[in-house]
Amino acid sequence: MAENKIKLRPLAEQVIVITGATSGIGLATAEMAAERGASVVLSSRNEEDLEQIIQRLQSAGYKARGVNADVCKMTDLENLAQVAIETFGRIDTWVNNAGGSIYGPLLEIPEEEERALFDVNFWGVRNGCRVAFQHMKENGGAIINLGSEVSVRSLPLQGMYSATKHAVKAYTDALRMELEHDGYPISVSLIRPTAINTPFAEHAVNHLRSGEPSLPDPIYHPDYVAEAILKCATDVIRDVFVGGPSKMSAVMEFIMPGMTDKHMEKSSYKDQSAGESIPHEEGQEGLHHAPAHEGNVFGHHKGKKTKQRSDMKTPEAKH
Repeated sequence: MAENKIKLRPLAEQVIVITGATSGIGLATAEMAAERGASVVLSSRNEEDLEQIIQRLQSAGYKARGVNADVCKMTDLENLAQVAIETFGRIDTWVNNAGGSIYGPLLEIPEEEERALFDVNFWGVRNGCRVAFQHMKENGGAIINLGSEVSVRSLPLQGMYSATKHAVKAYTDALRMELEHDGYPISVSLIRPTAINTPFAEHAVNHLRSGEPSLPDPIYHPDYVAEAILKCATDVIRDVFVGGPSKMSAVMEFIMPGMTDKHMEKSSYKDQSAGESIPHEEGQEGLHHAPAHEGNVFGHHKGKKTKQRSDMKTPEAKH
């Protein structure tokens, strides 16, 4: 086994690449990193909104660059990396954040959509890891993958999403071990958020038999996840649970999986269908193409139990 010495730069000295960065967690992370002095390179399929975000960040005096890229295409991600290096000289952290979901019973979802979801959620992470490794294998860095609380405990009505996040966890864990074994100075982290107040539900494909996609209470401010991501950019951290329900679901899956099944069968159907309370506009789904309107960190969640930024505590990490 080769020696592995990982040395991560202070955040203000870093160049950070973030995929899926025009809304939600990706945008919150990009804004937070830029505010703290990092150089950020944002990618998205939504070129128009990406350009507006970059102009806003640059006008505020931040170091930012945008690249139109589809994570399903290796050539796009190779170009993303090349632009980051040409603009800022290197890549210190790569955040694989792009993703989407499908709501509905598993046996009623078209295979084409299931495969498309795996292309984005899993193959997009795999592609990003491959490209990041090529630019970090000599000088090191951090690869940060977005998993979920459903990376271990599956969720009815988002079964295929759960399957993609199980796959992301398995790939991330195996990659970490292989890089450690071979002595590469690269930190590999998995972020496991609970429900977060982003446009996640609005951008999901809807096959629910009634109502529109929603998120269960409590949901958390996106900055909780941004803080966790940036912590992993500077410290070698294996796993981070963001939000109490994320860790609780993993514990329940381990100690009483059958009882957890029954509980979720009673609660998850209602929790994930919000009637007409959340707008779900035509063209907003982010599976086959970029959502029509992005640029928003927050979604339209109407729940009463929202963890605000003022409530923030340090996310629980596993080194």
